[in-house]
Amino acid sequence: MTKRRLTQNQKRRIQQNKAKSLSRHTHKSQRDFEWEDELLGESQEGLVVARYSAHADIEDIQGQVFRCNLRRTLSSLVVGDHVIWRQGHENLHGISGVVEAVQPRMNTLSRPDYYDGLKVMAANIDRIVIVSAVVPTLSLNIIDRYLVICETANIPAVLVINKVDLLNDTERKMVEKQLEIYENIGYQTMMLSAKSGENMENFTALLSHGTSIFVGQSGVGKSSLVNGILPEVNTPTNAVSEISGLGQHTTTASRLYHLPKGGALIDSPGIREFGLWHLEREQITKGYREFQYVLGTCKFRDCKHLDDPGCALRQAVEEGKIHAERFENYHRLIASLAETKSQRHFLTD
Repeated sequence: MTKRRLTQNQKRRIQQNKAKSLSRHTHKSQRDFEWEDELLGESQEGLVVARYSAHADIEDIQGQVFRCNLRRTLSSLVVGDHVIWRQGHENLHGISGVVEAVQPRMNTLSRPDYYDGLKVMAANIDRIVIVSAVVPTLSLNIIDRYLVICETANIPAVLVINKVDLLNDTERKMVEKQLEIYENIGYQTMMLSAKSGENMENFTALLSHGTSIFVGQSGVGKSSLVNGILPEVNTPTNAVSEISGLGQHTTTASRLYHLPKGGALIDSPGIREFGLWHLEREQITKGYREFQYVLGTCKFRDCKHLDDPGCALRQAVEEGKIHAERFENYHRLIASLAETKSQRHFLTD
């Protein structure tokens, strides 16, 4: 019987299958390898500077970074966590140690996930930088969504408007007027351009204290800002689509960067447009800080703050104490929340 010769395509597929098998074996070895106590050094403190599916990069107090396995008893580990870990006496399967415990968190930033429920994305954050852009338009509704998340997490927020080099004088004054809405209720705002460098020095100075994290929709220039602050990082960026006005999601790994002038920056691909379906109506209401001084003073306890008689919120809007656009955005969020919860209930039944 004549032996059949393999074609080039068949040989290539065989080699690809072998490579995939080897890769699975390597990843399995990294994931399933358990460190014995005699192979490990003393317990020490560390900081999670990068998080992957099966391991994490841990920075020690001298600033050296070690890739570590995670003890199976750890329920959650994210960038920004302070941990207790032990270094191995030697490097095994590319792993240098093991994380044994997570220290108490000052705070967390979470987002809802349809499959995993509420998912923690980062921990121990001093400020959330909400990045918006003027292309295609500045959306106050989206800003308000992020602010509700910040208020719920009890983390200070800074509003940053990027790409202001694209504005003419009239448009710039309009954006400044919109930002006054937030400045009047105590939020810090900044207008800057990663492209022209406008106000970037002041922005860098702001970030030089504590740990910051960027949030914002794709296309607003988060990666360009990272490149402007840390040019050696070379975070990939994509141009805004001429058709939709929306950019492509370009960042691929969660990581904490130490900034040259002090402070730290967490850049995470998982933080994009937050859903709010995990929140209750009361949490969204409390997410509007200027509402707080009148809440509880409506005529009826179950006031929906619409056309209800004796609504203190509506009266505050009419008196100019609450901005009408914020009030309208609030009701858009409430309506969107009810619709999303209804859809999720239908899908899970």
